[in-house]
Amino acid sequence: MRNMINFSNFSKEELNGILDLAYDMKKNPEKYSQSLKGKKLYTLFEKTSTRTFLSFTTGITELGGTYYNQLWKDSNFVLGEPVSEIKYVCRNVDIIMARLIKNETVELFGNNVTVPFINGCDSTYHPCQILADALTLKEHFGGLNVKLLYIGAKNNVFNSLVEFFAKMGEGTIYGLTPLVNDTAVDDEFYERAKSTGHYVELDSSMSMEEAKKYAAEMDVLYTDTWVDMEFFNNPEYQKQKEETLAKMMPYQINREFIAGSKAKVMHDMPMHVGYEISQEVVDDNLDFILDQAENRRHAEKAVMVTLLTGLE
Repeated sequence: MRNMINFSNFSKEELNGILDLAYDMKKNPEKYSQSLKGKKLYTLFEKTSTRTFLSFTTGITELGGTYYNQLWKDSNFVLGEPVSEIKYVCRNVDIIMARLIKNETVELFGNNVTVPFINGCDSTYHPCQILADALTLKEHFGGLNVKLLYIGAKNNVFNSLVEFFAKMGEGTIYGLTPLVNDTAVDDEFYERAKSTGHYVELDSSMSMEEAKKYAAEMDVLYTDTWVDMEFFNNPEYQKQKEETLAKMMPYQINREFIAGSKAKVMHDMPMHVGYEISQEVVDDNLDFILDQAENRRHAEKAVMVTLLTGLE
């Protein structure tokens, strides 16, 4: 039995296999309509989501299975001893996806489940998002051999992008990350990725003119929200939000910043338009961003099938 918490226990070949399966599922959905017939998916949400909920629940349904959704606040995980709760859930379903706040809670699940477990997002990693991103790159560029500039915070999405490119040994991710979020990776994580030659950390003190020169050489520009969605409208985080925005507004992806660049722009959504990205850039790239979002469903279908039937 295998889990997907991050990419550490998957080989390049296995990840390519998941992407190839996702691509075929997208092109030939009827071929896979009974792939998980009778299988039951349990989805658990401590963090809010539109894409994670919709992509997993429609995905398992398209594969012939069923799903059972629960919010963390409505479960006994908030009250009971967690290991026994985890093991109880496993007696009722075939696979679990949980979108949780802390990486340590995800690790607790991973260490105690008796059915395959998928990390739907935590404070440190977002593997399913990056598989959807990779599928999008393969569709639009014919492969992963691209130059991608990520502009924003060192967060869960960024960590999984770095881990993925370093693992795959194709393409290069450039990180322009003035903001560092509190995640469960240390400096060695980034140093190991640098040593592969597929991750380049840029100096966040570079001038905007220098940053624009990098942007002009890229195939893809990628940004993510600067303020976690749980905190964006929370008055308790207003001061922190204001400080973050003051620091990050010069790095907004707008038409001025990308002038002269032919790069496509990615955003994993939800977007805070007017902050990390301008409305004009959203309008210019919306179809590409929506391809990226739709591909969550296809990538996650491939993950579920692979974990339930394709890995020993």
